[in-house]
Amino acid sequence: MSVPLIETKGLKKYFKTPKGDLHAVDDVNLKIEKGKTLGVVGESGCGKSTLGRTILRLVEPTAGEVLYNGKNILDYGKKQMLEVRKDLQIIFQDPYSSLNPRLTVSEIIAEPIKVCRTITDKAALDDKVYELMETVGLAERLVNSYPHELDGGRRQRIGVARALALGPQFIVCDEPVSALDVSIQAQILNLMMDLQDDRGLTYMFITHDLSVVKHISQEIVVMYLGQCVERASSEELFRKPLHPYTQALLDAVPVPNLRHKQQLTGIIKGEITSPINPKPGCRFAARCPKVTASCTKEDIQLREIAGGHYVACALY
Repeated sequence: MSVPLIETKGLKKYFKTPKGDLHAVDDVNLKIEKGKTLGVVGESGCGKSTLGRTILRLVEPTAGEVLYNGKNILDYGKKQMLEVRKDLQIIFQDPYSSLNPRLTVSEIIAEPIKVCRTITDKAALDDKVYELMETVGLAERLVNSYPHELDGGRRQRIGVARALALGPQFIVCDEPVSALDVSIQAQILNLMMDLQDDRGLTYMFITHDLSVVKHISQEIVVMYLGQCVERASSEELFRKPLHPYTQALLDAVPVPNLRHKQQLTGIIKGEITSPINPKPGCRFAARCPKVTASCTKEDIQLREIAGGHYVACALY
């Protein structure tokens, strides 16, 4: 059996607050096979972005393991991590704030190459920048432009080019199209899928848009308040969602069909449980229409219900 490119074991990230520990990521276990895309979905504040940044060690985890090609990168020192950083990159959510406004397009794309010193010759570096710009669909005439002179789609293409600059194996895509118009979203998504086919890239695609994640992902993880509540293949999750929270998320997706009869959507009621020192039990219990007494007794572990379909719910 092949070793997953990325694997987490009991990964946790807690933030200290005056009232206690905020459980942003709590005991997450996942695997991402080489060349595949894992979608991570959930509402705002569920810990999706923190999970991605913790895997890359942009945020240091509280506990657990992050395995890259079977080796725990949390044990690596600064020098080892600098080497690994070439293989692990990120595309940030906001193309307006993730680019340095004082640098030109060429300087932004070349920056990681200069930091890691993979190319030291000026002419070779310029050639590499032009090659990356062509790869992501940026016109050569924009090489000396500044981010504020460009629209959102072009800015996000700069972010994609910067992530590709070191020839990575794994890229965390932190809601890379959420700030873009729908037509531009499609262009960026198609670009990323083409790059994956051409270069064998592995993605963790973080989003709150279920239609987007269905389009790009082979497997999907559903998060709620720092925990993984369901994991399945994209096809299986949309065909047969098991967790009440997943069902509510899918129920809220609008159907783009004028002939489709309007159906009553289930509204999630109740207060969101505090992520600061949460009590044992299912964290969705306070809002769940199917809650039982067993839901609040103890933490519910992710269990395999069918082939490759995992759910953390007392109903199963």
